[in-house]
Amino acid sequence: MSGAGSRTLADGLVSIERFAGGDLERIGLTIAILAAVVAVRLAIGWLKRREGERTSKQRLLLSSAVAAATAAGVLGVLAVWGLGSALLNALENAAIADHLSNIVLAVVLLASAYALTDFLGGVVRELATESTAVSEHQEEMLRRTIQITVYTLVVLVTIGLFTDNVGSLLVGAGFLGIVVGMAARQTLGAALAGFVLMFSRPFEVGDWVEVGDHEGTVTDISIINTRMRSFDGEVVTIPNDEVRSRPVIDRSRRNRLRIEIEVGVDYDANVNRAAAVLREAIVDIDGIARMPEPDVVTKRFADSAVVLGVRYWITDPSMRKRWRTQTAAMSAIKSGLEHEGITIPFPQQTLSARQGEFGVQLDSAVGRDVARGDGSIGGTGADGAGGGSPGRSQGSGGDGR
Repeated sequence: MSGAGSRTLADGLVSIERFAGGDLERIGLTIAILAAVVAVRLAIGWLKRREGERTSKQRLLLSSAVAAATAAGVLGVLAVWGLGSALLNALENAAIADHLSNIVLAVVLLASAYALTDFLGGVVRELATESTAVSEHQEEMLRRTIQITVYTLVVLVTIGLFTDNVGSLLVGAGFLGIVVGMAARQTLGAALAGFVLMFSRPFEVGDWVEVGDHEGTVTDISIINTRMRSFDGEVVTIPNDEVRSRPVIDRSRRNRLRIEIEVGVDYDANVNRAAAVLREAIVDIDGIARMPEPDVVTKRFADSAVVLGVRYWITDPSMRKRWRTQTAAMSAIKSGLEHEGITIPFPQQTLSARQGEFGVQLDSAVGRDVARGDGSIGGTGADGAGGGSPGRSQGSGGDGR
C-alpha cells in the first residue's frame, strides 16, 4: 500500500516537473500556486467570519480545506522547482519509503489537528457570544488550552507511529520537563497565575484597575502577563505572578466610582449651612450621578478649619471623567462658598509673649547699657566686670573719647 501510494505521488510530481520547463515558467507557476493558496485562505476566512451562516460541520470542512490547500501548495512549489523527485529519492535512499504511509498519516493527523482546533475555537466563540458568563479572557484561555491539548495528543500519536518505545520517550520528556521547569520557574509561575486569573476573574479587559503602584486600563490578559495602558499613554506589562501577589483595585467592577473632595471651612462658619452650600454647588454638575445623591460629611477638626468631605458618584468611571468632574466640582465649591461669604481658611499660627524674671533682668541690663552708650551686653555682675572690658572699649569708641 505504501509502495503504490509513493508511486502515485511520484508520478504526479514528475508530471508537474515536466510541465515546468524553463525558469520563467517555473516562476510563473510558483506565483500562480502561491496566489491560489492565498486566495483560497482569504475566501475561506471570509466565509468563516460570516457569523450565523455556517454550521459547525461546515466550519470544520472549511478548516480542513485550508489545511489541504496549504499542503497542496507546498508540494506544488516543490514539484515546480524539481525538488519533488529529489525528495522522494532521498526518502528511498534513506530507507524511509517503507514508512511513507506513516509519514502521510502523520501529515494528515497534523492537518486534522489544525482543522479540529479551529473548529473547536469556533464552538467556544459561539458559546462565549451566547453566554454572558464567559468573558473574552476566559474565551481566549479556553481556546489556547484546547489547542495545547489537541496538539499534544497528536504529537504523542505521531511519535507512536514511528516507535514502539513511547514510554521511554515520555520518561525522558518528564526529566526534560523538570529541567526546563527549574530553569524557567518564573515563567511557569506566571503561566500558572494566568490560569488562576482566568478562573478567579479579578478584572476584565477594559477595566480601570490599580495593581500595586501601577494604574491604568487593562488592554490585554495573556497566559504570561497582563498589559495595561496608563493615563500618561504608557504601556505597562506586569507578569501574572506579580498581579496575583499584589493588591488589585478594580475601579470599574461595579460600573461606578465614588470620589471625595476635602474642603475646610472657618471655625466661625455654620457647619450645617456650609454643608448645604457644598451639596447644592455640585448637584447639577454634568457627569455626577443623581443616584446615589451627593453627600457632605464632617470629617475632622484641623488646625485652622473644620474639614468637610464632599462625596459624589460617577458612572462608567474613567480617569478622564474623574478629573473632569473633580475640576468642575472644585470650581463650583469655591464659587458657592464665596457667594455665601464662607471662608476657606489657610493655616495660621497664634503667637503670644510671656514675661518672666529672666526677661526683666535682660531688659534692665539692656536699658543700663543703652543709657551708658555701651554697644554690647556685658556680664550680669553688679559692677559689670564679667566681659566688661570689650564692652568698655566699644563704648569708648562709640563715645568718641
